[in-house]
Amino acid sequence: MGLFQLSFATSEDIFHPKKQIKKDISGIVALADTSGLESPSIESLELVTEPLILNKSKNINTSTFKSENKATAKKVNFNKSSNETSSHFTLNELARQKLYAFFEKIVVLNEQRKKVHVLHYGDSQIEGDRMTAYIRQRIQNQFGGNGPGMIPAMNVYVTQSFKQSYSSNFHRYTCFGGEKLASKKYGVMGAVARFVNNADSTNNEAWIEVEPSNKAQSRSRYYNQVKLFYTDCNSRCKVKVFHNSELILEDSLISDGQYHILPLQFTSKVGKLKFVFSGKESPVFCGFSLEGDYGVQVDNIGMRGCSGTFFNSLEKSTFKGMLNDLKAELIILQFGGNSVPYFKDSVGVRRYAKVFQSQIKTIKQMYPSAAIIVIGPSDMSLLASGIYETYPYLPYCVSEMRKAVLKEGAGYWDLFKAMGGKNSMPSWVESGLAGRDYIHFTNKGASIASQLFYDALEKEYAEWKSVQ
Repeated sequence: MGLFQLSFATSEDIFHPKKQIKKDISGIVALADTSGLESPSIESLELVTEPLILNKSKNINTSTFKSENKATAKKVNFNKSSNETSSHFTLNELARQKLYAFFEKIVVLNEQRKKVHVLHYGDSQIEGDRMTAYIRQRIQNQFGGNGPGMIPAMNVYVTQSFKQSYSSNFHRYTCFGGEKLASKKYGVMGAVARFVNNADSTNNEAWIEVEPSNKAQSRSRYYNQVKLFYTDCNSRCKVKVFHNSELILEDSLISDGQYHILPLQFTSKVGKLKFVFSGKESPVFCGFSLEGDYGVQVDNIGMRGCSGTFFNSLEKSTFKGMLNDLKAELIILQFGGNSVPYFKDSVGVRRYAKVFQSQIKTIKQMYPSAAIIVIGPSDMSLLASGIYETYPYLPYCVSEMRKAVLKEGAGYWDLFKAMGGKNSMPSWVESGLAGRDYIHFTNKGASIASQLFYDALEKEYAEWKSVQ
């Protein structure tokens, strides 16, 4: 016989029932200016099928789009925030120094026609590039850059910024859930892929296709450099690359078991690429990067169900190697939401904050020059007695995360506060800005939340510019 629990209404419930709190978020929505996200048309970038330039070294030579600067996006006024009441970053002196150093790097590297990467890690709130896409478009409009940047070797989330398909014999391994990779060589993506090895065959074959998406933000649709990151290639693995069905490369991956990059470079925008691999044993594929020649690449690294406590478990050399090759000068960590529903007391909150702090310490050890900004959890609602209310320990989680982040010299952006604070989520849901799970933003809500973050970034950039 099953167990069940009876709940009886109190006199307080009967005579003074709770009412759903509805916070006024109209000012937040009205002042988050998401217009102008699309840059002026850059359709003049014509696809060509000329032979690519192949360079198997890590030092990749660059060329330019044929008409890249004839139709560059207009410069966004980074000195004036579109939301004068938007929240700001919480920074101590070290965090501010790191962020200002990042601003200087992107300005200088842009002038030199070089590249820098921004890694945006997060849980399901960012999966499918929902928030990162808007942030990327804003940044690339200002500082240059094309393409969605890093993408998984085997993408399992619906995404707007690229198209990918793969043969059924590819298998995914992640550091944050699901099947694990024994070597822990996940690289920066935290997820890798291998094709299934048939022990009776000396020539297992598998393929991955990647192409631009017409649903992507305009800057993400165009790129002319593609890099394949791989490791643990311990026996001969042949690779053929087809560009719009035309064979453009036939070679073998480097089979010394070390971490390597296979770079492909085109004279104009890339169409559909198909990578066909064959060999007795599969390497570990750590991901692709789809890039332009210069500017800022903003990489979406969505991790459904993750609390951001995996960095300490990564194999360090591959992780560090990829950070160095990508020049990851800003790392955004958007976590906390997956832990909130499970907090039973304040001790659990402090324990999580301490573990999260140790993750930042690990990142700093691997790439000391990077600025780190943490985006804390959004408001999340728990249904109790027919009323949606903020999870009890969410505000305390925000407070403890902020303390932990600042101790490591990283910055904190309070998404909870930016969207209206306690019990603001029901209003976001009612306005069509969040889903009926009272946790995740809709695409429209994600664009507003992203703009609020960007406004805070604008303010810091304007402050840096004022002291130059």
